[in-house]
Amino acid sequence: MLSRTYRCQATASTPDDGRTFPLGTHAAGSPRLALRWLRQRARHISDQLDPLAARPVLAWLDDDRAHEHALAVLASGAPYTHTVCDDAVRYLLTARPIPRPYP
Repeated sequence: MLSRTYRCQATASTPDDGRTFPLGTHAAGSPRLALRWLRQRARHISDQLDPLAARPVLAWLDDDRAHEHALAVLASGAPYTHTVCDDAVRYLLTARPIPRPYP
């Protein structure tokens, strides 16, 4: 039988030149913990953006329906990604289930 861990990752990329910048990774033991980490990283990202650019991030942080959807996607075994775009930078917040054998 398999259980899952969730690999969470935040990255920033600049589509104009194709560069990617890692903003953090985390291993979470449940969909809820994975979403909590994604929300924390989104909060950190929003704190670094100007107020207008931070609006979509802040809206997602307050969107309970989007969070329930993310939890359902992760619980089903599928990866979840939320993308935020700011002028020349794209931020990707991703959680992906990784099967692991029980000990």
